Amino acid sequence: MKQRSSLLILCSVLIVFFVASVSAQTCVHNGKNFIPNGTYDANRRLILSSLPSNAAAQDGFYSGSIGQEPSRVYAAGMCIPGADANDCSACIKSASDWLVQDCTNQTDAYYWALDPTLCLVRYSNNSFTGSAGYWEIVPQYLVMNTANINSNLTEFKKIWERLIHSIIAAASAPKSRYKADVAALTPFQNIYALMQCTPDVSSGDCDNCLRQSVIDYQSCCGEKTGGYVMRPICFFRWQLFTFSKAFGNITLAPPSPHPSPPPLLQRQPSSASDQAKKTDTGSRNISLRTIIAIVVTVIVFIIIIIIIIVVVFARRSTRGGKSDQQVKFNQTGMTTVRSLQFDFKTIEVATNNFSERNKIGRGGFGDVFKGTLMPGGREVAVKRLSRTSEQGEKEFKNEVIVIAKLQHGNLVRLLGYSVKGEERVLVYEFVPNKSLDSFLSDPLKQAQLSWTKRFNIIKGIARGILYLHQDSRPKIIHRDLKADNILLEADMNPKISDFGTARIFGIGQTSSITERIFGTEGYMPPEYRCEGQFSVKTDVYSFGVLVLEIICGKKNRSFCFPGPDLVTYAWRLWREETPLELVDQTILENFPAEEVTRCIHIALLCVQHEPTDRPHVSTIVSMLTSTTIISHVPQTPGSLDSLY
Repeated sequence: MKQRSSLLILCSVLIVFFVASVSAQTCVHNGKNFIPNGTYDANRRLILSSLPSNAAAQDGFYSGSIGQEPSRVYAAGMCIPGADANDCSACIKSASDWLVQDCTNQTDAYYWALDPTLCLVRYSNNSFTGSAGYWEIVPQYLVMNTANINSNLTEFKKIWERLIHSIIAAASAPKSRYKADVAALTPFQNIYALMQCTPDVSSGDCDNCLRQSVIDYQSCCGEKTGGYVMRPICFFRWQLFTFSKAFGNITLAPPSPHPSPPPLLQRQPSSASDQAKKTDTGSRNISLRTIIAIVVTVIVFIIIIIIIIVVVFARRSTRGGKSDQQVKFNQTGMTTVRSLQFDFKTIEVATNNFSERNKIGRGGFGDVFKGTLMPGGREVAVKRLSRTSEQGEKEFKNEVIVIAKLQHGNLVRLLGYSVKGEERVLVYEFVPNKSLDSFLSDPLKQAQLSWTKRFNIIKGIARGILYLHQDSRPKIIHRDLKADNILLEADMNPKISDFGTARIFGIGQTSSITERIFGTEGYMPPEYRCEGQFSVKTDVYSFGVLVLEIICGKKNRSFCFPGPDLVTYAWRLWREETPLELVDQTILENFPAEEVTRCIHIALLCVQHEPTDRPHVSTIVSMLTSTTIISHVPQTPGSLDSLY
């Protein structure tokens, strides 16, 4: 157990690299709201849509307003100095889109996005240009890495504080408002820090905002290995690894050939003869060689220990090892996102103490309840993990780590989590129409799904998977795409949910193998079900099954038409050139035959037996949104029962 915990702690720095790439946003709670789809909302959407091009065209900063009082909207967009115009525009567009989606009726909001560059988008019903009042300083969003500094803490703090103070001075200097810099911590490790203020505030206000952010960070996280603090007018981040293109332009000065020894090793100059001076110099040279030898030996020893730990951990995992439930939550190396953590009492009140009347579903790892957060009355979905589930703890950690990174209109939004004793709770946005499964299982609800709605659901799911595979950082493989995990909003917009079994892929990684198969029978491709091999093509296969289910209005595992399963039946109809016999009876009178046939064609390409024969999701999205002829011809699918 100690070996496994050590490995997790060692890996925590790598974990925070992924989580720190998540954008953060704050809908400022100033007690003011607007009516969705009203005049203020229309003005908000209009001015935010203009920010990407205006900010990119005006050296990375633009502010303006639109409309008449009381529906006038003020907005600003900003990128770091020197940012590529395309990166700046893309970053501000992403931030603007998420403010529109996430801050549904708040008149004030700001959003710092960290990818593909650093940028800020802010809007309000009051002019904020040049302001540094309460609403510019008080709302803050703090993220820290849970790993502790393992070097000399006293020396680290001296170097860290010297770097931070110099950056504050440079960033708040006249005509500045931005600074990124690096300091050498050891011969093998640097400290990277970046600060930025909006260019419309004064030097004093910038200095005050940055200092307050540093104080907030030090008060909670002074011994941690990195983090960031965000406010409406300033941003502060530091790490022990590079995290911005800005550092590529900074040259770290090499150490002096004869560096001054650390303060604790410094000696007063001697007043003895020249021979005494030579002896002292020789002693210090010998001491330096000794120190280098010791450092090299220690580094080699640490590397050997790490290799041993990794090997032992791998062997223990192969034998089944101990349950992840024995690893305490605060030892996982997960990044603590303070604004995402709810007090457990708040969740109990919201769900009426997890009342049966509030229960809206049951998942593989626990029950789901509808809740109402107070004050404000926001409706949420609360997932309470079962205490008896062997995989509940692992799923909980995985969902917090994975979903915290994901921000897309076709993915369910994680609002927060809560931990108390053995209680593990996840809080999501509330999606009123429940799951796609509830529509396919209910004949009355099924009749509500016109072909237009079904086609939009198919396209929305494809866009969500495309984000997971291609646009999110890092790449995510869901591994359990099915009708139960597709939630539907009031307008039937689909949202992919349940990321407990999802896997993160590293840069350049294309596939992996596992001995523990997660997923649902009927949605898993043969190479995953039989050999444990999974990749992006695993999700593509599941998507193909989903498309067939949406078209025929029945689930694969409850299929009762001629043929062993839905995939096999669809393939037989395609081979007999009668694919439209698959279409749900409730939409037979009104559907575009060519469009439906195209979707069946795409679905059959997705369920091909060989992963290499299945299209990438980017190709799928292109085929769904165009009318060009699909040249690829489907072959025998990968259903276990279709190989006849």
